[in-house]
Amino acid sequence: MSVHLHWFLPTGGDGRTLVDRHAYTDGGIRRDRITPVSGVRAPDVGYLTQIAGAAEQLGFEAVLTPTGTWCEDAWLTTMALSQVTERLKFLVAFRPGVISPVLAAQMAATFQRVSRGRLLLNVVTGGDSTEQKRFGDHLDHDQRYARTDEFLRIVRGVWGGRPFDFQGEHYQVEGGLTALPPDPLPEIFFGGSSAAAGPVAARNVDVYLTWGEPPEQVRQKIDWIRGLAEREGRTVRFGIRLHTLSRDSSKEAWATANRLLDDLDPDTVAAAQQALGRSESVGQQRMLALHGGSRDALEISPNLWAGVGLVRGGAGTALVGSHAEVADRIEEYHALGVEHFVLSGYPHLEEAYWFGEGVRPELAARGLLPAGPSPLAGVPAANGRPASAPGGAPLLVAGGR
Repeated sequence: MSVHLHWFLPTGGDGRTLVDRHAYTDGGIRRDRITPVSGVRAPDVGYLTQIAGAAEQLGFEAVLTPTGTWCEDAWLTTMALSQVTERLKFLVAFRPGVISPVLAAQMAATFQRVSRGRLLLNVVTGGDSTEQKRFGDHLDHDQRYARTDEFLRIVRGVWGGRPFDFQGEHYQVEGGLTALPPDPLPEIFFGGSSAAAGPVAARNVDVYLTWGEPPEQVRQKIDWIRGLAEREGRTVRFGIRLHTLSRDSSKEAWATANRLLDDLDPDTVAAAQQALGRSESVGQQRMLALHGGSRDALEISPNLWAGVGLVRGGAGTALVGSHAEVADRIEEYHALGVEHFVLSGYPHLEEAYWFGEGVRPELAARGLLPAGPSPLAGVPAANGRPASAPGGAPLLVAGGR
């Protein structure tokens, strides 16, 4: 089982800080309690093209594109980027409650043809009622997962190439059809830590994603989903969503993490924690429990840092350390059964290079990556490092913004 490496497209904005472009107060509408930050990069197509190009050059298999109020539309953005890349796949996040399953199946089929088979799907059921209501979705938490179950059954049904009927609580379809099914069928990624989410994953998905919890918690979650899938007569693979901050030495990496932490004033952290605490997502509550809103003892497991989760919803932990140490942690998760690693870092352009030039060779040397030439093979060296970024080395420094 090889390691599959994926990166992230920050379609809500990027920069040298952990504070997202939007505020968390009042559902993200008011911004008066959030300290303004400089150096924020707009998610325009030019900048996102740089990140996608870097990810492709550095050997990442795919990029995850998020969904939500504060992001550019994932379908449209990734379709544009598919035209300026050659091999990179796109892990497109979308919400089942705001789109017809038959239309989603048709969109996926079109995407596969236009992109030449480079679509992956990330199904986001949604754990925030405020966010869901913005899109006209008023179901409660467990009902949303029940609807996702029906949604995915319909998508797979209409991909069969023949008229498909379905009668459920949330959807009724007569003769649903994708005239030209996608080839290959996109792999379906899905995450959810609640009791309502587990059976949906077991019955429908290819890859179950967890956020970056300590290894023992991840092992327990894998055992849970694997057992549910076995009772359904299915096999589910596993992935993990993490940030990463690796440097040539552990000291450099932790200095950068501390600089990111120093950028966060108490009011910003308090506002974020207040808003995130209202989330219905069990996974989000598990993320919050890792640090309890405190800056103390944020290294919750060797090289696993919970500082990101002080202000960011969703994935709230980062692998921090030397390139070898980060590779050690990836190898540890891989030994538990994790195959897909969906990674990110601030800023996403520079951190892609730090990981791709530093950690990826470590993983390759350990035999964890698929056989083949290095993605940077043949690229001239500059100052002892591949000249894959301006100046050869990433730009993020401990003292800069």
